Amino acid sequence: MADSRLDNSAASQCLVDGKPADTLSVLDRGLSYGDGVFETMRVAKGRIALLDYHLVRLRRGLGVLRMSADLADVVAELGAVAEQLQNGVIKLTLTRGRGQRGYAIPYPARATRICQSFAPVSYPPENAREGISLYPCETRLAVQPLLAGIKHLNRLEQVLARSEWSEPTYAEGLVRDTQGNVVECTVSNLFLLHEDHWVTPDLQYCGVQGVMRDYLIDQMQSSGQRVEVRRVGVATLRESTEVFCCNSLFGVWPVTALGDASWSIGPRTRQAQALAEQVIM
Repeated sequence: MADSRLDNSAASQCLVDGKPADTLSVLDRGLSYGDGVFETMRVAKGRIALLDYHLVRLRRGLGVLRMSADLADVVAELGAVAEQLQNGVIKLTLTRGRGQRGYAIPYPARATRICQSFAPVSYPPENAREGISLYPCETRLAVQPLLAGIKHLNRLEQVLARSEWSEPTYAEGLVRDTQGNVVECTVSNLFLLHEDHWVTPDLQYCGVQGVMRDYLIDQMQSSGQRVEVRRVGVATLRESTEVFCCNSLFGVWPVTALGDASWSIGPRTRQAQALAEQVIM
């Protein structure tokens, strides 16, 4: 049978259903329909950063897609891979497994588990130190409340948004929904300091609910800071005094520019950066 080959080079090791492999059936529904979920996790000193948050999102995604998977096996495998890797990145993908042609969910369905490990990602240190400029993406996120927040396998909107620029001037791109609301960046979430409190876009209609976003919200609120989750217009973004983007791999990057708008890197952003570094370094 023909297969889809996975990268299994020295810098990338792959397990499929717990066994070393570099092929996947072309009948897998993850390939055919994007029918599945994934998590990308940073590993530092043999430990997966924000693992509990990743597992919460994973369970939520499986529930939305009505998929079943043995999470005890998942956790055990992640722990073993992280211990061996020590420092780097693990990408866990769970698909609904093999099925025949057609959208109907096969029964019984047997999930396919793919666990890939990679060398550490090297980001320019000036992104964290000096801040980044955002590219204003034209690609819009479609409104779909059922799939909003989860990290399902169909990421074509993000692929198209990221394809809009190649200039090294931009480290990330701002993405809005079809109604013009600010939602997120291509691979990260946004926080804005507006009227002396943090605001982060509501993701109940579209976008990915990042684990670093959730962690920072919890940490900020536990320290008495006000964090408002709501719809954000471009005007609110421009009026903000500090802006940053975040994800579980690079932590926090201050945002200093978007078109003709600019922001300073303030002390509140540096505090958020320190909170992120506590769990990813």
